[in-house]
Amino acid sequence: HVLKGEYGKEEKEFILEETRTYRIYRHMLQPFLESRRKAWMLVLGVLVLLFGSMAMPAFNLVPMKMLPFDNKNEFQLVLDLPEGTTLEETDAAVRAFEDYLATVNEVTNFQAYVGTASAMDFNGMVRHYYMRQGPNVADLRINLAHKSDRQQQSHAITLRLRDDLARIAERFGVNLKIVELPPGPPVIATLAAEIYAEPGVPYPDQVAAAKQVRERMLLEDRVRDVDDTVEYAQRRFVFIPDRGKAALSGISTGQIAETLALALGGEAVGTVHVPSERHPLNILLRLPLAERSSLAALEGLQLKGAGDVLVRLSELGKFIPESLEPTIYHKNLQRVVYVFGEMAGKSPVNAILNLSSHFKEQPLPEGTSVVWSGEGEWNITLDVFRDLGIAFGAALVLIYILLLIETGSYGMPMIIMGAIPLTMIGIMPGFWLLNLVMNRTVGGYDTPVFFTATAMIGMIALAGIVVRNSIILIDFIQHAVKRGLPLQDALVESGAVRLRPILLTAGAALLGNWIITLDPIFSGLAWSIIFGVFASTGFTLLVIPVVYWLIYGKQTRSHPS
Repeated sequence: HVLKGEYGKEEKEFILEETRTYRIYRHMLQPFLESRRKAWMLVLGVLVLLFGSMAMPAFNLVPMKMLPFDNKNEFQLVLDLPEGTTLEETDAAVRAFEDYLATVNEVTNFQAYVGTASAMDFNGMVRHYYMRQGPNVADLRINLAHKSDRQQQSHAITLRLRDDLARIAERFGVNLKIVELPPGPPVIATLAAEIYAEPGVPYPDQVAAAKQVRERMLLEDRVRDVDDTVEYAQRRFVFIPDRGKAALSGISTGQIAETLALALGGEAVGTVHVPSERHPLNILLRLPLAERSSLAALEGLQLKGAGDVLVRLSELGKFIPESLEPTIYHKNLQRVVYVFGEMAGKSPVNAILNLSSHFKEQPLPEGTSVVWSGEGEWNITLDVFRDLGIAFGAALVLIYILLLIETGSYGMPMIIMGAIPLTMIGIMPGFWLLNLVMNRTVGGYDTPVFFTATAMIGMIALAGIVVRNSIILIDFIQHAVKRGLPLQDALVESGAVRLRPILLTAGAALLGNWIITLDPIFSGLAWSIIFGVFASTGFTLLVIPVVYWLIYGKQTRSHPS
């Protein structure tokens, strides 16, 4: 149907040398085939571009991360108030957060858990949120409108709300953590510093070292939600009875213990059956909160002694304050203090490198050390990129073996595989340009496009895709040489003949991956393939023929071995 307009027309003789494609391609390639100096300059320029592209992540030009943020329909607020905070004070802080969340358009509903942990999920299990108990802790589970009903992704929403939530937290003295569900395996925190101490170093010295790490982490750009596992110093009052006075009054130490237990903990003395309640309600007898929180009120309690004489508790002993032992964490049988942090609008790789270099220049006190590759995202990032690098190397070896079997030459596969590193010239600068175009500021925070593990997988996939261009070109070159063409003419003819098919297949690959860029998780894979195919295709049409000519240009027209 498309070609029916051509029916019946006289076919003109096809002369390759007269086509525009041939003339343009010859004009581009010929200067490098006429001068070995220019050819080597081209190769050197490509190597400079390659190493420059590979160095871009080291100069923070391409932000890196294990996995990008997913577009979820929920997020969580984890609230920690100072130890000793009452349940009522914690509830008041939670209500302030609720009042604010009720004004956010994307929030459909939320559920608060005060003094206890929320329902456990996979993320909460890894972060140990299910163990949170006490009057000073709270969780807020927030549900958002469906992703199809809102313009911003969930991560952008949390960035937009972050500063407002932080102001509320500061007003109530809350240590706030905004928790997003990860698209992959969760970690205990994005940034996790483990502070260890050598045997014999007191635990307070280890805590002091952790305090230094925390203070430095607070100064790092875009590090938020900093917290540690150090507990505030707490004390309790223990009543020490005077056994002699108690015996003279006819009161046993058991009676004293029962009286204090009843006053502080209470005792169920009956039940009330209410028709509207499913379970019976216990009648709990104990002192009011104000009186059981006061030593003077407790000392004023009276116990019945011998002869029904009432004796004040203060006459039977006294309250002695004592310090509570702090909770000490251990890992691999070593004492450890954790310092946690989260990132907002910046790559965690940059923060880790800055922090680790700082403590190399300014070490912690003698006998203490900090480890960054433990429980945080840095550890899993190193492991995943290391494994993917090994997989990439294995893929290159297998491709070389296949080409070796096909060509029967040890050098020819290296020329063919030269198209693979050329993908880096497109991938890293492509992500840099992508951040220049697509990075938006939300709530004062950047939303960069990260080079993630999925982008690395796309780079590995490219190794098997881009070599097809080299194979096609070299196959045509060798066939042209066998027909008796001079090598330079064979190089130009092969590139001109295969130029349009190569560009068409590259364009098909670009369009086929374009739709994947809409997915927040696998967009990195698609962008890697798009940028890599674009750059490799362009450079392959120029670099591979020039390298082939540099190696085999001085040989005869016979087929190279």
